Amino acid sequence: MIMKLFSDSSRSRERFLEAILQSAIEYAIISTDLNGLVTTWNEGARRILGWNETEIIGRPAAVIFTHEDLQAGILEGEMAAALAEGHGNDERWHVRKDGSLFWASGQMMALTSDEGHVEGFVKILRDQTEQRENEERQRVLMHELSHRIKNTLAVVQAITTQSFRNASSLEEAEQAISARINAYSKAHDILLQQNWLGTALATIVEATATNLGLETSGRFKASGPAIELGPQAALAFSLVLHELATNANKYGALSQDSGTIKIEWSVRDELGDKRLNFSWQEVEGPAVEAPRKKGFGCRLITSSLSAFGEVAVDYARTGLILRLDASLEKLQYKNYSDAED
Repeated sequence: MIMKLFSDSSRSRERFLEAILQSAIEYAIISTDLNGLVTTWNEGARRILGWNETEIIGRPAAVIFTHEDLQAGILEGEMAAALAEGHGNDERWHVRKDGSLFWASGQMMALTSDEGHVEGFVKILRDQTEQRENEERQRVLMHELSHRIKNTLAVVQAITTQSFRNASSLEEAEQAISARINAYSKAHDILLQQNWLGTALATIVEATATNLGLETSGRFKASGPAIELGPQAALAFSLVLHELATNANKYGALSQDSGTIKIEWSVRDELGDKRLNFSWQEVEGPAVEAPRKKGFGCRLITSSLSAFGEVAVDYARTGLILRLDASLEKLQYKNYSDAED
């Protein structure tokens, strides 16, 4: 019906089609001759690709393709598909006038005369960069989530298995499992507040004091500069500090009213490698004896921190001392899925 309105005026029909072409500003609509030289260039093409019509008419349409795609014959392949199948799909990166890249989704089709002769090609593109980036972010997040869930389940399984193995009763095992998983869960909560990018070492230490109910007692003293930990290091410190605090409550400094915990950390530069010196020291508690058999807590403390540096545990008579000498680069690594489990 619309075309019928212009049957008596070919010029009116041309103006109508031109108006449609130029109003499609969300699409780059480009026509070329058989040699691939641009013959028409709509307003959408100008907005998406950056060239004005006067700058691009007569130039090769190849300028919007990446060097790699041109080397691979992608443009020729689209033309061949347009001739053989009626259209050639286009889902790839393209080049703007300023050299930046955008992800295009579209097709190339052959232009034919009234007699059926191929006279050129028309290429229709839409900028789908934002959608592409959103899909990529979603893919990365799903991969990250899958890895975190697997890693968390592995930790919970290890906590459960080892807690049962080292407990003298079901009640003791239940209490140990509940306390360890609770500490691990609170570490996750802290990380979630920071979009899982990590958290401050001081925040993990404060959470440990709060869990013990000692945040204002003066028996839990912590000092050190501001240090950011990556997700893996934050989880490791949370579990380790929980185990140290639990042991201190049962057998160490916190088992007596006079005992205190001193946590200190500092950073030193060793030939360009910044390293963390961290220590946990128990003072004014009962005399300490080295355990005859290392339980799960001892193994967890050593294994969790040894992934980041050198760990030393000293069962000094005056109180247990733990020291860690670790690379800040390892401690602050933020890519959870590439981190060591």
